[in-house]
Amino acid sequence: MSISNGPPVILVVEDEGLVRMAAADDLVEAGFKVIEAANADQAIKMLEAHPEITILFTDIDMPGSMDGIRLAHAVRERWPPVKLVLVSGHQSPTSDILPTDSAFFAKPYDMGRVSKALWDMTG
Repeated sequence: MSISNGPPVILVVEDEGLVRMAAADDLVEAGFKVIEAANADQAIKMLEAHPEITILFTDIDMPGSMDGIRLAHAVRERWPPVKLVLVSGHQSPTSDILPTDSAFFAKPYDMGRVSKALWDMTG
């Protein structure tokens, strides 16, 4: 199966179900295929099971074994080609905390700006 056919696949990681569903719906409308996870542990399992994932879109503030920043660093080390987008309504991390070549958007974010950034990353 070729992973270049079809829309880019985004893994949305967000512990708040309604926020995750809304982001997923917006991204599907923007032309992406979306896989969802509620926390970092689920996200790692999804990345292992779905090599077609090209972008990780994660909230920073999550309970569990890893927050979004630690998850993004883990993904950068294990799956270097995966693009990283982090969002938060509570933090504004500095670039030295974020993984290299990642993007950050403060909540509430403008989904038009986010989806344009995502498309730019996949181009």
